[in-house]
Amino acid sequence: MTALLHHDVLSAPGSSPTRSLFFLHGILGQGTNWRGFARQLVKQRPDWSAVLVDLRAHGDSRAVAGRDDLRGAAEDVTRLRDSLRLPVHGVLGHSFGGKVALRWMHDDPGALCRAFIVDSLPGARPDQTGSEGTMRVVEMLDALPPRFDSRDAFVAHVVEQGHSKALAAWLGQSLDRLEDGVRFGLDVCRIRALLDDYFATDLWAAVSPPPEKMEAHLVIGGRSSVYRAADRQKAAELAEAHARLHVHVLEKADHWVHVDDPEGLMAIVEGAL
Repeated sequence: MTALLHHDVLSAPGSSPTRSLFFLHGILGQGTNWRGFARQLVKQRPDWSAVLVDLRAHGDSRAVAGRDDLRGAAEDVTRLRDSLRLPVHGVLGHSFGGKVALRWMHDDPGALCRAFIVDSLPGARPDQTGSEGTMRVVEMLDALPPRFDSRDAFVAHVVEQGHSKALAAWLGQSLDRLEDGVRFGLDVCRIRALLDDYFATDLWAAVSPPPEKMEAHLVIGGRSSVYRAADRQKAAELAEAHARLHVHVLEKADHWVHVDDPEGLMAIVEGAL
């Protein structure tokens, strides 16, 4: 039997939610990255629960086998949905998780009622424009020593390689304990395979138009370079042509939209549920 994705379900204290919203994180992340935002959302919308998912090759879903591409990741999410008690009516996907959500929408068009694609371009990006920093991190991870004496030693090493302490601490969430220290726990070869498909795949068809009975929201960080000018124009034109597609630009947000403008993103999500 295929292993299910690790996940945490959040609901407001004393509530009786009738539907769920999946949260799909970005590359190198995990579901808990969205815990603060999800807690606030279910507090404001107690009729919904939030399902924080660890995607394949990430977090506590590293044992999930199979194809390391968007389709494999979307099939994982479908299996998880089918195992849950509450119906899953929506998905919020950030960056890589947004492209997984688009793949899911495309391959299972009747699955969802709401989709929020957060700073994730539906189109292909073979030149990796807007993700140069991510690729530098992956290159650094590929060259890591096999172990470190401690978490602090790992953080210090990442900082020495030219990355911020905040990023180093964030990457530290994926450390595994050893008898004599720690090691970075993600398989970088699997991460590269997922990224290869993420950059190569064009999924504009998933939102032009969105599946029947679905409202889809493309949320763009105004300071992010993931969407180029031509991409923003295309998104706007598609939204003009298809009433169930909506485009939002949060001007003060960079790629980490839920960190840079949580209030703006919350207004979009809560208002559309």
